[in-house]
Amino acid sequence: MTTQHATLEAQSPYWGVPIARAIPAIVVALVVTFTPNHSSVIGLLVFGAFALASGVLTGILTLRAVPAGTNRSLLLTQAATSVVAGGLALGLQGFGLGFLLYLVSVWAAITAILELVTGLRSRSEAPAKDWIAMGGLTGVLALVFLLLPLTDLVAVGLFGAYGAVLGIYLVIAGLSLRWGTQAAPSMKDNVIPQVQP
Repeated sequence: MTTQHATLEAQSPYWGVPIARAIPAIVVALVVTFTPNHSSVIGLLVFGAFALASGVLTGILTLRAVPAGTNRSLLLTQAATSVVAGGLALGLQGFGLGFLLYLVSVWAAITAILELVTGLRSRSEAPAKDWIAMGGLTGVLALVFLLLPLTDLVAVGLFGAYGAVLGIYLVIAGLSLRWGTQAAPSMKDNVIPQVQP
């Protein structure tokens, strides 16, 4: 039973989800780094594109890689929240810094809670620690945008830094899951011949 469960975990195609989610985050980091204009309009544009792309990718890949159940529902809710937030940011770019701070705070709080709950309720599964880590990082972003008096420049810069950290972590998480997939069958093959008489 335990060996079967571990093998199923190792063979899960979920490793592609964090890799795909890393792409918008890394693009955000690069755009913010190489764009001299850090106004709230650019901030809303960058956040909107990130949230929309991240939500669509998470939703599509969750439907393909995560079995039906509570975890899938939580991740799909997270994806929908990102799509809505991204649409609002792109559609209301002229609403200024206050709107940027409020929108990012609400989005980050909701997605952080959903990701933390997903990770905590499925601690025996391979991606659980990554869900918890990403939820924690996004929760910190929510608190920073909600509680600190940020200027346009600092807010956009911090979001770019969040994208860089998140993107790197997601790439490492995805590759770790992928390497686990490759290692599991060979370990199983090595054990079985020794057990049989």
